Amino acid sequence: MNEEVRHSIDDLCRLTGLTRRTVRFYVQKGLLDRPEGEKRGAWYTPHHVEQLLLIRKWTGAGLSLEAIGDLLAGKDSDMPPVKPLLPGTVEVRSHLVVADGIEVVVSPERAHMSPEALREFLRRVGEIYRVIQEENNDGQ
Repeated sequence: MNEEVRHSIDDLCRLTGLTRRTVRFYVQKGLLDRPEGEKRGAWYTPHHVEQLLLIRKWTGAGLSLEAIGDLLAGKDSDMPPVKPLLPGTVEVRSHLVVADGIEVVVSPERAHMSPEALREFLRRVGEIYRVIQEENNDGQ
């Protein structure tokens, strides 16, 4: 007997760590497939769990819901396409002050950088600056 696994919305929330409201929002936005069945009889499959875990992974990496929608729609790239910034766009950026007058500003999503890659990049920028400063001080 090969009966398909069915999850209630409460089971789905428990498995993914998301709230009912978030799950319903993702369905409304088209990021998550609609549940099977209707109203109180609606149920979710392991595929829904996979979708939600993938969405959590990408939101945790800093991707916007729009970019996640593009990925789920099967766009060609492993990373979402970067669209030109339009007036009024709000974007999160990381800002590192290396030294007085030297700053690095990174838009991780546009640079296709995971949080781990961003931390490593900024760490290395600091290291390179220290090496250059040491070389300049040794040469004087």
